[in-house]
Amino acid sequence: MGLTGITMTQTFSFLGLSYSTPILVCAMGHLIPTFNFLLSLILSRKAELKLKSSGVLIQVMGSVVSIMGAALTELFRGPLIRHSSDHQLQHTNHHFFVFSSTPEFWVLGGLLLASASFSVTLWNSIQKETVNLYPEPMKVMSYYSLLGTILSIMVALMVERDLDAWKLKHNTELILIVLTGPFYVQLFKPFGIAYATTFGISFFPNTLHYGSVIGTAIIGMGYYCVMWGQMKGDEDKRGCECDEVKSSDSLVDEKVPLLQQKMEV
Repeated sequence: MGLTGITMTQTFSFLGLSYSTPILVCAMGHLIPTFNFLLSLILSRKAELKLKSSGVLIQVMGSVVSIMGAALTELFRGPLIRHSSDHQLQHTNHHFFVFSSTPEFWVLGGLLLASASFSVTLWNSIQKETVNLYPEPMKVMSYYSLLGTILSIMVALMVERDLDAWKLKHNTELILIVLTGPFYVQLFKPFGIAYATTFGISFFPNTLHYGSVIGTAIIGMGYYCVMWGQMKGDEDKRGCECDEVKSSDSLVDEKVPLLQQKMEV
């Protein structure tokens, strides 16, 4: 858990950012729900039965849309929409396809960012199985954080020797999750693409292309589809549990008169 949830995720994320742009970082981060759904579907023994539910079908559609958007963002940059504020830092290029035009390692950065998202997915799966086998979440999280910190320190000592980069910051997202619930914060995650695009063009040497805009928009639509399907699946699951409770209560009510008659005899 420490390796996949902290060390691999952080390493792949920062390496991917150095080889690409913040826009691509935000876009690839929206693949986490897709990877979660696909991995759970592959590992589930009842996958065929679950495919019949509407929530799973919506998640399948959202996963396909997200993967298509990620592929479009990776392979097709498209015509230029707007230069960055510092146009002199950009290299002039008239090709449209990223792998043949960009001076940056755009495709490599995207693959690293996708690997970071998949590492988070593996961490979620390992965490779930670990808590099921060892139902002590506080101890699990403590050991996970400790081992992840040790591994990250080992990596940081090799690549970063500036102590200022190790300072902790306020985690506003965690506070919002505690106050409003997990789904509320996730619904606003696609807005990070708009913020990254605005600041990347205004203050950093990033240009805006049609391929990036279309690809990230498609990823955002797929992200919302997966989240909607997940919430709908949770609602259906709660509805089934309520129906089971009601049916069990009705069976108990039907058996009570017979028990009373036997007691009277």
